[in-house]
Amino acid sequence: MLVAAAVCPCPPLLVPDVAAGAAPELDAARTACTDALGVLAASRPDLLIVVGPAGTAGRGTHPEGATGSFAEFGVDLAVRLGRDLGPVAERPLPASLAVGAWLLARTGWADAPVEGLGVGEPLETARCTETGRALAGRADRVAMLVMGDGSACRTLKAPGYLDERATAFDAAASRALGAADTDALTELDEALAYELKAAGRAPWQVLAGAAQGAGLDGRLLYDDAPYGVGYLVAAWS
Repeated sequence: MLVAAAVCPCPPLLVPDVAAGAAPELDAARTACTDALGVLAASRPDLLIVVGPAGTAGRGTHPEGATGSFAEFGVDLAVRLGRDLGPVAERPLPASLAVGAWLLARTGWADAPVEGLGVGEPLETARCTETGRALAGRADRVAMLVMGDGSACRTLKAPGYLDERATAFDAAASRALGAADTDALTELDEALAYELKAAGRAPWQVLAGAAQGAGLDGRLLYDDAPYGVGYLVAAWS
């Protein structure tokens, strides 16, 4: 059963070594992520599952001890998902899960075993919610760290350029995440999300499936678009 969730953005710029001189611009987001992870620790889970968007190579499960790095962003920094259990003959973590692993290490996570799941950005809503329900049944007390960004079309300089629909889409996602509204998350338009480059849509809908019937309350901790990309942080408990 799902007992808690933290929703965090997943730009590699969240890692100060990657952001370099621009690091202070996301200090408020990092603080909010730390607060959200505190809610996970307080829930005393039996298992933590980190879910985030992934390209083809990173889709599927990643065991505890799986590693990733930020070398593709020009930074010699490696991360590990949870505990070091010795050699893990697995593919590297996708960037979203690497950011999640960095957040966990930054907050000193040692409260439960950790696993990762990379989901494809175009994954259909029904499959997302089905996947979430399966994850919630993995242990008596499951917590989730859900990585994902909102639209990437909020300004002219955004990665996806300006799209007038982006603000309304992110506002709907913000309301749903802040209220732990699983129905509203499920209703997010997958085709529109793809057009707006909202990589968080699929992970958020996995969360919606996992949280159905769990009776969790939500709290929005951060909502901004500093680079024309919607970054949201929320805590469910």
